[in-house]
Amino acid sequence: MNTYQDKLSVLSELIDFARVDYKIKESEYDFLLSVANLLDVKKASLDSLLRQKPSTKTPSTELEKIVQFNRLLLLMNIDEEQHKKEIERLHNIGLWMGLPPSAIGQVLEVMHKYPNKVVPPKVLINIFKAHQN
Repeated sequence: MNTYQDKLSVLSELIDFARVDYKIKESEYDFLLSVANLLDVKKASLDSLLRQKPSTKTPSTELEKIVQFNRLLLLMNIDEEQHKKEIERLHNIGLWMGLPPSAIGQVLEVMHKYPNKVVPPKVLINIFKAHQN
């Protein structure tokens, strides 16, 4: 992650995704706060982002794209509910970031095989490696 603005962009994208069902649940907020802490972004900055219109930019490296896709996947599953709208949105975000459509689809299929739908990082990375051009 290059700059503080990049970190805020990551959080903005997560916030925007969390709002796909028009509200942010407590479990989703807690997840956002944990990601903010990992990125060294203060709670006040996160809360400020929650009041703004999201502004995002595409992660620059393949690894950053996969990590962000995984964060979105975790956020979608944090409340143990997956709505069709969330799945479609996650798929479209993955496409927007330039991730292979076949890999996105495979991740969305295999997540159901794991406890709490948390795909192990090694499995996730191997899926994306297998689908690289």
